[in-house]
Amino acid sequence: MGEIDDAISRAVANTATRPIPKSAGAQMRFLLKTEKGSTRAVAARLGVSQRTVERYLKGTFRRPRKDLAARLEREVRKAWQPRVQQRARKQAATATGIVIETRARFGFTAAPGSTDDGRMRRITQHLPPAYASRLFDAQAAGATEQHLQRIAAEGLQEIYFKDRGRRAADLEVEFTDIDYIELEF
Repeated sequence: MGEIDDAISRAVANTATRPIPKSAGAQMRFLLKTEKGSTRAVAARLGVSQRTVERYLKGTFRRPRKDLAARLEREVRKAWQPRVQQRARKQAATATGIVIETRARFGFTAAPGSTDDGRMRRITQHLPPAYASRLFDAQAAGATEQHLQRIAAEGLQEIYFKDRGRRAADLEVEFTDIDYIELEF
């Protein structure tokens, strides 16, 4: 996964209205329920043996290693409250849009006399629902990280740099060297 793809997933997971299960056993039971009772599918999802999953379900194992605990929590967050996540995505894609906060290198192609040297900028900007919809659709279609970056760059170019068409008409923005990126909706 790429940075923007991960940021979208984190933002969707942050829309939950209830906390995820705390114990490893409860998290395993939840994943077992989402996989329709298949311990083999849960094991494949977590990258462990089927017997390990069974031991957590039985209560023989209680505290997972750090790497397994992180994978377990990540998988539970992905599947936790799917209807709430779906509703939040739909709301962002049709009405509210998304807020993107990033620190990245932005390079420009513009009119003669201006600089095209990229430089690090920290930007927090609200993007309209159209860009949120495009990001969600591209992520669902399995788009590459470069494609997601182009969509985000286009949104920042139009809203932040061009001020919705009020300035810098010929400006083209490149969005590279992402230090961090966070999305919120």
